Amino acid sequence: MNVLVCGGAGFIGSEFIRNHLKNNSDSKLTNLDILTIGSNLQNLKNIENNPNYSFIKENITNESIIDGIVKDVDVIVNFAAESHVDRSISNPKPFLETNIMGTYSILEAVRKYDKKFIHVSTDEIYGDAYGQDSFDEESQINPSNPYAATKAAADNLVASYHRTYGINCIITRCTNNFGPFQFPEKLIPKTIIRSIKNLKVPLYGDGTQIRSWIFVNDHVNAIESLISKGKAGQVYNITAYEEITNKTIVEKILDILEKPHSMIEYVGDRPGHDKRYSIDCTKIENQTGWRPQYNFDDALKQTVIWYLKNQSWWEPLIDDDTLHPQPWTINLK
Repeated sequence: MNVLVCGGAGFIGSEFIRNHLKNNSDSKLTNLDILTIGSNLQNLKNIENNPNYSFIKENITNESIIDGIVKDVDVIVNFAAESHVDRSISNPKPFLETNIMGTYSILEAVRKYDKKFIHVSTDEIYGDAYGQDSFDEESQINPSNPYAATKAAADNLVASYHRTYGINCIITRCTNNFGPFQFPEKLIPKTIIRSIKNLKVPLYGDGTQIRSWIFVNDHVNAIESLISKGKAGQVYNITAYEEITNKTIVEKILDILEKPHSMIEYVGDRPGHDKRYSIDCTKIENQTGWRPQYNFDDALKQTVIWYLKNQSWWEPLIDDDTLHPQPWTINLK
């Protein structure tokens, strides 16, 4: 099998690549990534000399490049996205360009060459689940911020190409991921790093926002199950059902690091901040047999230990903006 991974130098994409090459010795895999913020080839250092792996530095909006690669592969998995909500509030334009027009570029090539396409999306497109049941794949989408809105638009575009042109596509919508190699701007690595450096740990608002979490290896294994067993034209939610407040997560990290809870600093909440995300993934479990394998507390401890042992990986990535307590206030235009 020949696989094209778009955005494979990012957190989830690189985990997919490492996992796929480890478990599929007969696969050829091409990684296309423009290496913007959040992408890091150091994530793939241990497989860069694998004869079945190749890297192309390019933007997914480059239609001619995408066309030339897609024609020679069997499956395209698209992780490429601007993905940080806080930055989308400060400057939405890159999110529209990558998340919508980049998806269009891939879709045109998939339509032309009749390939299988896995489009990786997010549970954030459903919007706030506070006071509601968990969302399933038939729930109405109601994005609350520019990032989620661009991902919702891309999902609709993918679905329209299936209905109009009959392309072989699957959309996945996953909850919050965590694990090694996650870019330091995200909640869990930012909390770990600021704690290691004895800096105050910011919590937005009162910290009672609820998120459902999944260890990144569970996520990529879910995607693998859909490549082989998923049904064309379908949407699949992916979660480990670990619903936890942001405050509880920060406290757990501080406890692992034996730091006082007094390091928490409550800061103003970001605009349009959803109170709760919650999805149901019975569909993928029933159709593919996939189940999450990692316990949250064990995986969180494993993640904290990884950051403690790999300061040389994250130290070059951090600056005042990356670790900023309220990133949406930074003018990134």
